[in-house]
Amino acid sequence: MEEWTEVQVRQWLEREEGRLFVYFFTPLCGTCKVTEKMLQVITAIRGNLPIVKCNANFCPELAQSWQIESVPCIVNVSGGGQRMQKKYRMQDVGELLVWFEASLQD
Repeated sequence: MEEWTEVQVRQWLEREEGRLFVYFFTPLCGTCKVTEKMLQVITAIRGNLPIVKCNANFCPELAQSWQIESVPCIVNVSGGGQRMQKKYRMQDVGELLVWFEASLQD
């Protein structure tokens, strides 16, 4: 999973009409570390999943404009940023995989 800056996410929003999952985290967050391990398993299963990670400490404007309330948070962005869905509770790999699959069907 590639780490993107706020600028990279904004550039993607300006030019893309597809789908992107943005995982917001902070380095000292224990729950974020567990979530990242789950995401590594999911990306091993679904290698083509369009997911990037953003350190919330270095993306303050994006986190504020998207109203990120806490980390970890996965934001499902589609339509060049026109539609967003946020997920804060990452229960387990299976539940997350079902959420990703359902999100891709929208």
